[in-house]
Amino acid sequence: MREWVYRPVINTALTLFRGLDFRFDMRGVDNIPSTGAAVLAANHVSYFDFMFVGLPPHRRGKRLVRFMAKQSVFDHPISGPLMRGMHHIPVDRTAGAAAFRHALRALGDGELIGIFPEQTISRSFMPRRLKTGAARLALDAHVPLIPIVTWGGHRVWTTGRRPQIRRHVPVSIWVDRPLPIDATATPADVTERLGNRLRELVEDVVTAYPDQPRTPGDWWWPAHVGGGAPTPELAADAEFNSIQGRRR
Repeated sequence: MREWVYRPVINTALTLFRGLDFRFDMRGVDNIPSTGAAVLAANHVSYFDFMFVGLPPHRRGKRLVRFMAKQSVFDHPISGPLMRGMHHIPVDRTAGAAAFRHALRALGDGELIGIFPEQTISRSFMPRRLKTGAARLALDAHVPLIPIVTWGGHRVWTTGRRPQIRRHVPVSIWVDRPLPIDATATPADVTERLGNRLRELVEDVVTAYPDQPRTPGDWWWPAHVGGGAPTPELAADAEFNSIQGRRR
């Protein structure tokens, strides 16, 4: 498959990262298989996360990730042609079977599939309740399910806030070992374990983050460690109100 679009987009992203001088803490790159299929399941805190999750595979032999993303991204006049050109997978949430089959075919071809099981950016910056799609894909395709956590990009661009152009922001990208899955596991079981592992990783990343808040209540820091981010409960209310507002 010729990559007329994906490679230039990657180069553009890398140029952007150099311009912003993100201070990357990237760990576990070797947990990405150098060949063959896998499902990469990541938390979601910023609009940079697609690019961030793609960085470890790029470093691991310039591998590409086919991301599953909501249909509206493909319908946009700017992002749509780029997403189609990079052979990402549109997901119509009212009829997801076609996207699931598309992803299974890609896994059968040895591709890496990227999924954000929360389906949207977490306004609390802590993992929301996960959908089962990532687990179902890994189980049906018999491929590794690899948790990935990113942290820091939300300080520059996240949902509900205007982009804040700032340089030298630390960005953590941690790739975990494949989640152990036994032959009797169900999608619900695997999804619960994946959610627990993502929450553990986020806690570890937050603890290790080199740029701790200097003042109490900073908006980008989680509420349960003294930050000003909304609690998961308040974040869920804000998400619900946002959806209702778009429907009016």
